[in-house]
Amino acid sequence: MAVAVEELHRPVVLEESTAKKVGRIAARGPLNVILIFVGLLWLLPTFALFVTSLMTPQDYNSFGWWKLLSEPSLATWQNYSNLWNDSDIPGALWTTLLITIGGTILPILIASLAGYAFAWLEFPGRDWLFILVIALLVVPLQMALIPIFKIYNTFGLFDTIAGIVLYHTAFALPFAIFLLRNFFLGIPKDVFESARIDGASELRIFFRLVLPLGLPAIASLAIFQFLWVWNDLLVALTFGREVQPITVAIFSNVRQFGNNIELIAPASFVSLAIPLAVFLAFQRYFTQGLLAGSVK
Repeated sequence: MAVAVEELHRPVVLEESTAKKVGRIAARGPLNVILIFVGLLWLLPTFALFVTSLMTPQDYNSFGWWKLLSEPSLATWQNYSNLWNDSDIPGALWTTLLITIGGTILPILIASLAGYAFAWLEFPGRDWLFILVIALLVVPLQMALIPIFKIYNTFGLFDTIAGIVLYHTAFALPFAIFLLRNFFLGIPKDVFESARIDGASELRIFFRLVLPLGLPAIASLAIFQFLWVWNDLLVALTFGREVQPITVAIFSNVRQFGNNIELIAPASFVSLAIPLAVFLAFQRYFTQGLLAGSVK
């Protein structure tokens, strides 16, 4: 009797029929086809660049990159071997890595501290100072090139990795502070009150609580900044002469040799592949972090 009563109160799970599943898939079919088409269209230039990097200049000029699809025997890795033996490209990649790491870690560290202060610390003029930070978002990067160029010449920062890193840091801070401050506001206030009751200092709260809880927003910001700094040409071209990241090195080869495709193509693909791999590896943090601070 008890078993019968239990069977009566057990919730009934209705399995979705095959017809409904097919109908749902068919309804989403056109959207999926469009998304696949857009994805393939977006990847086509990257694929064409990779194929071009595997061809000799003679084959590329005679047939075009699509010829390799019908005759794979034309492919060669000699271009990449020559690339690593080149005197400029490996050094430019190392310089780009140093600039990108510095231009990513430094603004995130400063913005994390500032975002926590604007979100949870009381100090005179906090709201007005935050409004000033938001106002700096509208200042275009190009506006400060000439004034900063003069300052760098005065203080010996021109043509240095530190000078380029500081410039990227300065223009990354307004958006980074805005994003992290909004995210930190979503952390429950009870967490901070409990930590202060236990005697934790503000720095201890920041490093032990805020940073781990803010990891999604910090990770998304790091990806965004990494891509921006890695692909920069304007700032590096303005403030560098001997210090040349990969974008400037490729630009110099295009300007000097014009048709030096056996060097330009593999260098461009390597320059593109590294940030693309970083983005694909951490894209879920990118989306999660940007959406996390949009609501409180």
